[in-house]
Amino acid sequence: MTGTRASTSHPALRRFSGLAVLALALALIAGTVSACGNTDPRNLIDSIRSGSVVLGTKYDQPGLGIRNPDKSVTGFDPSVSEFVVDHIADSLGVDRPEIRWRETPSAQRETLIDNGEVDMIAATYSITAARQKEVDFAGPYLVNYQGLLVREDDDSISTLTDLNSGKKLCSVTGSTPAQNVKAQLPSVQLQEYDSYSSCVEALRRGKVDALTTDEVILAGYANFFPGEFKLVGMSYPKDACVKDALKKAGTPFSTEYYGIGMAKQYPEAVTKVNEALDAMMVPGPGGESPWDRALRDAIGNKTVDSMIARADAPDSKYKFTPDPGNLGFLDSTSTPCPPGLS
Repeated sequence: MTGTRASTSHPALRRFSGLAVLALALALIAGTVSACGNTDPRNLIDSIRSGSVVLGTKYDQPGLGIRNPDKSVTGFDPSVSEFVVDHIADSLGVDRPEIRWRETPSAQRETLIDNGEVDMIAATYSITAARQKEVDFAGPYLVNYQGLLVREDDDSISTLTDLNSGKKLCSVTGSTPAQNVKAQLPSVQLQEYDSYSSCVEALRRGKVDALTTDEVILAGYANFFPGEFKLVGMSYPKDACVKDALKKAGTPFSTEYYGIGMAKQYPEAVTKVNEALDAMMVPGPGGESPWDRALRDAIGNKTVDSMIARADAPDSKYKFTPDPGNLGFLDSTSTPCPPGLS
């Protein structure tokens, strides 16, 4: 930071009392601190009105959020963010703001919001009760499930239980998805890497047989490497007891609701974002919504059509269309495990 020193030789300055000089000094300090950066949480609405917003996303997940060599950021999450910001600007009757992107690794998301370094974050950010104690969420804008990614020419894995036949499963070190599988299939050979991209490379080279995490993340990689991979759905092969809750056979391994995280102090911003998400899901000419188009561009028509068909199947336990503003899933109660079920 730099500052200027005022001369005390001017007659007007000599007439200041000690109190006035102190007040001036405090004002100068406040202005200097403001110029160096504000650590208060940002209000998305105020930022849009000011003409500049900072949006958080991932830089390393093909299809979801990736930074390109020309420093542009593309993917489903950035597409959702851009639509939201532009829709809010239009609704306020102001110019659409300049967008600056900020990489937001999973472990830093709440801190970046609380420190005022971003206006909002859309970065495969699952809405949970624990996270909601620290930040507010708009959305969900995507319902997602745990899945498997396997090589396109590998027909030996078509269900979760096929992993039990000596297959090597890859996931990120310490990840919940991998531990979920290990708990149900103890004979699985679990290989842990430091990133999903490392797992993908190991899968391409035949060092592992499958990769597990959120389906939409896997679909992004499959779309990025056309013809090399395919997705395999994951559901509980039999009734199971998980953290004292009953999981019926056929139930998805996990259900994730992606949301947009913002500071808790500004509920009007959450309302505006949910309104924008609703608008994004309204079909346009030809019956396709901006939301549907963005998702298809991100993970491919084949995967989206498969997800829709799965959700529409009789007695399906899967959902495809999100319901922005409805966080009722956070209050849902689990069925207790019956006696004797492990």
